[in-house]
Amino acid sequence: MFTFSGTRLPAFICVGCLSASAFGADGPGLGEPVDAGRLDALDFTVMPDGSGLPSGSGNAADGRGVYARHCQSCHGENGQGGLNDELAGGLGSLTSGQPRKTIGSYWPYATTVFDYIRRAMPYTTPGLLTNDEVYAVTAYLLYLNEIVDENTEIDASSLPRIRMPNRDNFVPAYDVN
Repeated sequence: MFTFSGTRLPAFICVGCLSASAFGADGPGLGEPVDAGRLDALDFTVMPDGSGLPSGSGNAADGRGVYARHCQSCHGENGQGGLNDELAGGLGSLTSGQPRKTIGSYWPYATTVFDYIRRAMPYTTPGLLTNDEVYAVTAYLLYLNEIVDENTEIDASSLPRIRMPNRDNFVPAYDVN
C-alpha cells in the first residue's frame, strides 16, 4: 500500500497511473496499422431501412446451392436439424411453451439477416461470400420461412421492403419506413 494525502492506495492503482502516462498520445505500440483496402471491406453498416446495402442481387433458387455449400453443415438441411441455430420454421411459437427463435419467427428486419450473414458467416470463414451469394442465401432463408417466393429477386432496393412476420413485436430505436 502507498499513502497519498493520508489515504492508503493499493500499489496496482499507482502503477497503473504511471503506466498510462508512459504510453503518451501514441498508445502502447501494440499491433500494426490496418491496410486501407482491408478496412474498407469491413467498414460497412446495413441499417433496417436498407441504407448501407451493397450492390448485387440473388434469389432463393441460386441461394439453395450457396446454402448447401456453406451453411448446411452447421444449420442442417432446409435450415433445421443442424448443430447450430435453427433458421427456419417456428412461426407462431414465440408465445408457446417452447418458443423457436428462427429467422421467420423472430427477426424483425430482412436487412438484418443480410447484414449478419455478410459479417459473420460462414462461421469458419466470415466474409467469404460475395454480395450476390449473400443476397442469394438471404433469399433462400426467407424462402424457407415462407416470406418470399423461390424466384423473388432481392437486392438493395427490394430487401428493405420485405416485411418480416415478427416486425411489429419490436420497438425500433428510430423510425424505419
